[in-house]
Amino acid sequence: MPGSDSFAIIDVFTDTPLQGNQLGVFPHADAIPAERMQPIALELGFSETVFVLPARNGGDARLRIFTPTNELPFAGHPVLGSAFLVGEEREAEELALETGAGVVSVALRRENARVAFGTMAQPLPSWELYEHADEILRALGIERSGLPIEEYRNGPHFVYVELPDAAAVASLEPDQRALARLRVGIYCFAVDGTTVKSRMFAPGMGVAEDPATGSAAGSLAVHLALHRRIEFGTRIEIHQGAEIGRPSVLYACAQGSSDELERVEVGGGAVIVARGEFLAGTR
Repeated sequence: MPGSDSFAIIDVFTDTPLQGNQLGVFPHADAIPAERMQPIALELGFSETVFVLPARNGGDARLRIFTPTNELPFAGHPVLGSAFLVGEEREAEELALETGAGVVSVALRRENARVAFGTMAQPLPSWELYEHADEILRALGIERSGLPIEEYRNGPHFVYVELPDAAAVASLEPDQRALARLRVGIYCFAVDGTTVKSRMFAPGMGVAEDPATGSAAGSLAVHLALHRRIEFGTRIEIHQGAEIGRPSVLYACAQGSSDELERVEVGGGAVIVARGEFLAGTR
C-alpha cells in the first residue's frame, strides 16, 4: 500500500498527456496533517491539489480540495481526476466521492482496461444577478455581455460573461489586478450551436487563468438552457485552455426545466502522467 507521501499528477479534461488541467492527488492522505495540506498545494502550484481521505458518510472516499491559496468545498477537475486515480486502484466503474458540497457520483468508462472517460453528477447550483457587472466589463475591456451577467454557486462562485464569438474570447487581455479584487471566477464564453469557446480567470483565488474549469462547465449548461441558447438535455462541448498552452475539452448537460433543475452532468477524459513521492511536509 503506498504511503501518505505518494502522489500522482493527472492531466484532466484531455486524453493527451501534457494538455488539459494539471492536478496533484495524494491518494492515501489520512496521515498527512491537516495544517500541511494548504502549504503542499501552494508548493505544487496547480489550480487544485486533492487529498483523498477515508469516507465519513458512506461514500467510497472523501476529498479535500485546495487551490494554492484556499480550500474549496467542490471543484470539477479535482473530483474527476481523483475519480480516475481511485477508480484505477479499486477497479471501480462507479464512485461516490464525499466533498464539502455533498456526495458526488462519478461513472467511469474503460477502454482496454484503462479508465478513459468519466461523468460526474455535480451539486445543483444557485444563481442570481451579479451586482458588480460594470467592474467586470471594465476589467475585461469589453462593453457588454450578450446574456445577463449572473453569478452561479455550486461550491465555487463563477460569474458568466458572453462574448460575440470565439475570436473575441481568445483575444481577451483582462486587467488581472482588477479581477482579483472581485474574489470570484470570471467565466467568459461564446456559443456556436452546441460548441462553446471559453476562458476562466480567477486571480482572486490564486489562478490567473484556468486551463479547464469543470465546476463552471456544469453551471454554464444551466445558464445557457435558462436563457434558451440551448434546450435542457442538450450536451455541449466546451473548448478551453488553448491560450495558455493547455487545450482542454469538457462536456456538460443540464437536465430539467426552467421551473425545476433536475441534474447537472460534466464529463471528460484524464491521463495519469506522473507518480512520485513528496519528500517534505507530509509527516
